[in-house]
Amino acid sequence: MKKAKTKDAPLAQNKKARHDYQILETLEAGLVLTGTEIKSVRERRINLKDGFAQIHNGEAWLMNVHISEYMQGNRFNHDPLRARKLLLHKKEIQKLTGQTSEKGITIVPLKVYLKHGFAKVLLGIAKGKHDYDKRETIKKRDQEREIRRTLKNYR
Repeated sequence: MKKAKTKDAPLAQNKKARHDYQILETLEAGLVLTGTEIKSVRERRINLKDGFAQIHNGEAWLMNVHISEYMQGNRFNHDPLRARKLLLHKKEIQKLTGQTSEKGITIVPLKVYLKHGFAKVLLGIAKGKHDYDKRETIKKRDQEREIRRTLKNYR
């Protein structure tokens, strides 16, 4: 039984990114994909876990994102780990270049989804968290969960 598709339902999410990084800002970008790649993405055969974006020669590139080969593909199937071009406006690329020039700032993909039939990626401008920040986040989440639980039992 298939789940009902909602608008902009994520095909892939990078849940670990929000744990490892503090997301300062988000940005939507288009993805340049080949025919077999988009078919694999629609089948949810994509992994964003180790992915990141870089700016080279005024172009944005999505690196280290694994899109599995299409099962019915032939000898012209794509390379699973190839660099994929991101579609952004020139001003957005200049803004990203300025922000990533700061120490500790990186661009990570947060989720991939379809919008009007086109693959889009939500990029996060992120700053890495230290271990003590991660523990603080876990502690705060557990406290909020405990408060909700006691309020639910109280009512």
